[in-house]
Amino acid sequence: MSMLRNWAVGLAPVLFLLLWSGGYTFAKLGLNYAEPMTFLALRYVCVLILMWPLYLIVRPRLPERLISWLHLAVTGLLMQALYFGMSYLAFADGLSAGGVALIVSLQPILVAVAAPLFVNELVSRYRWLGLVLGLAGAALVIWSRQDVTTASYAGVVFAVIALVSMSTGSIYEKRFGVNQHPITATIVQFTVGFLVILPVAMLRETMQVSFTPELVWSLAYLVIGNSIIAVSLLLYLIRAGEVSRVSALLFLVPPAASLLAWFVLDEAMPPLAWAGMALAGAGVLMASRSKTA
Repeated sequence: MSMLRNWAVGLAPVLFLLLWSGGYTFAKLGLNYAEPMTFLALRYVCVLILMWPLYLIVRPRLPERLISWLHLAVTGLLMQALYFGMSYLAFADGLSAGGVALIVSLQPILVAVAAPLFVNELVSRYRWLGLVLGLAGAALVIWSRQDVTTASYAGVVFAVIALVSMSTGSIYEKRFGVNQHPITATIVQFTVGFLVILPVAMLRETMQVSFTPELVWSLAYLVIGNSIIAVSLLLYLIRAGEVSRVSALLFLVPPAASLLAWFVLDEAMPPLAWAGMALAGAGVLMASRSKTA
């Protein structure tokens, strides 16, 4: 049983990285057929439609204290409403996907700065070097694909808010998160996200959706792979390990997303991008090792 658990713990970061990175490709595909906030609200309501029957079948234990409900709601607000919502608004206001990815790639650095203050987690010089290399590699991939242009200062502001929200959510989950049943946690957090995103969509957009096969495939991936499985894995990894080590995985998201876009959308992968992927991988490997000096 312990061997099976070790395998699960070892595979969790890999599975999270693949599913989280694929969200970029499938979100880009789906946004051709729906406006950003409308698409995000539709994504969240689909998650809830799937989770409520599971809840009625499994009947997981609910949090016994009001403060536990509050912690779940705050995590949902930070990670679902603000992180994803601000990222999608950045797209809508002219910031390219690579521009958003580059800004959000600062998240491990921000977490490493804040972790000693809020969760008593020291970051060694060796890990700092890994974080810097990881950021350099992610930036190199994005720059080599010429995907960092921006048409709006508002888009940059939205992406920075997304960065702060994701970083704050990671630290908050590490400090206050408890091992609630994943079905319960998913329902609470995505309900919060939906209740925040829906009014924004109603105010900003026409809420028209073209239900093409491409949109259905995109939505299916984002709902099951990205929203349910990947988010659950992220919360599990944050609780199980050091928050700065888990955050370092996000440096590999732009390279992995570019690689998946190469396969799925036939987007170009210049030679410099492969070098950036190798540099980001080396940085994450360094940041993930347990060294104290």
